[in-house]
Amino acid sequence: MASVSDYRELKVWQEALALAELVYGVTQRFPADERFGLISQVRRAVVSVPSCIAEGNARSSTRDYLRFLSMACGSLAEVETQLVLSARLGYLPESDNDELMLKLRGVHKLLHALKRALSRKDTVPSSPFPIPRSRSSN
Repeated sequence: MASVSDYRELKVWQEALALAELVYGVTQRFPADERFGLISQVRRAVVSVPSCIAEGNARSSTRDYLRFLSMACGSLAEVETQLVLSARLGYLPESDNDELMLKLRGVHKLLHALKRALSRKDTVPSSPFPIPRSRSSN
């Protein structure tokens, strides 16, 4: 395992899940005609963030884990873009937008901290096999 054995113990996963709950709450108040448009899109993207964190954590290599964390970062950028658009369209009150952006930035910082920590670990070569030694002359 490349990380903490239970992804549910990760603060970044917990915060990403809390962000998803917030997004679900605010999008309930969006216009009904956005149900299959913006609401569906932002909900899918926000669910992808903790899902990618969990899936990456379950992978057997640090490199895979980092790849899934990169996907989580991409989904988080998608969520931010969709929330900005929602605010511009008047679907999202300023107070809700401020709360969501604060939570989103917190998740972003935690994700990048985890990526940095795993990247440092990934640079150390690891192998289940012993390192071959060159034969010395007899």
